[in-house]
Amino acid sequence: MKYRTFAKNEKLSAIGLGCMSMSHAYGTPDDPESIRTLHLALDLGINFWDTADVYGNGKNEELISQVLPQNRDKIFIATKFGFRTDANARLTGFDARPAYMRQAVEASLRRLKIETIDLYYAHRIDPNVPVEEMVGAMAELVIEGKVRYLGLSEASANSIRRANAVHPISALQSEYSLLTRDVEKEILPLCDELGITFVPFSPLARGLMTNTLKLDQLADNDFRKNLPRYQGGHKDNNEKLAAGFAEIAREKGCSPAQLALAWVLAQGENIIPIPGTKKQEKLRDNAGSVDVHITEQDIQKIYALLAKYPDIGERYSENNKRFVDNS
Repeated sequence: MKYRTFAKNEKLSAIGLGCMSMSHAYGTPDDPESIRTLHLALDLGINFWDTADVYGNGKNEELISQVLPQNRDKIFIATKFGFRTDANARLTGFDARPAYMRQAVEASLRRLKIETIDLYYAHRIDPNVPVEEMVGAMAELVIEGKVRYLGLSEASANSIRRANAVHPISALQSEYSLLTRDVEKEILPLCDELGITFVPFSPLARGLMTNTLKLDQLADNDFRKNLPRYQGGHKDNNEKLAAGFAEIAREKGCSPAQLALAWVLAQGENIIPIPGTKKQEKLRDNAGSVDVHITEQDIQKIYALLAKYPDIGERYSENNKRFVDNS
């Protein structure tokens, strides 16, 4: 594994591990396989693990706690707060009030069975709570030793600047892949300016770029089934795009996932993607992306393919869009 610098003095694996799919949103959980995958991550040197209290209504943090405490010095753990859910794990709203944050961090520490969270994110920006108030409360957790570093997720440039003026923001997590590049205009340059590590989630476009998904066979409880990119003409466009991308990867001698992740890694040294998986074989494949070198010829081929199949569709449904910060 190769490593990148986080917050000036932390060495994090250039490929992190997104743990959401182990317990939430992507079909049926397989806890035994997920535990094996977590142990494999340790063997591969993948030390940056990402979870959130909302994933499976806390079940993902509890799953990770079966591996984390006894390997505490080998794992840099990130979790998030803010989303509220009902008993069926459906999102009901977002709450960034300091009082709720206090409850959330204590619950995450208890589930993870640790004393300090390495990186604590506000999972979104709450339009009803000033960013300064939220980050000020999060900063108190740093002083108390409950949290080491602070992060934001899906925040606008304006919100990032306001937050960073209160306390250093060490990480920004947002969706970024060959199919979702909105952050390139303002967010990536701002992260460079402020010394913030950018953490792309869904760097494989929720699996589209692997060319292994059978889009017509997604389970009813798979989050992706209701996303525009998996429906109608967008689905047809994206299946052809994925097949063409797989051919470029085949010619290069790597997997489609490795090529897609290598492209993300090449966009900046302060970028650490967190592809998610619950399966060992996919984790091994993702880890191999750090050894794939992207050439200018590769980029030209990839961009020509994207231009050929432009009808990729929106990344979120209207219901999910309401949680993205546009302030």
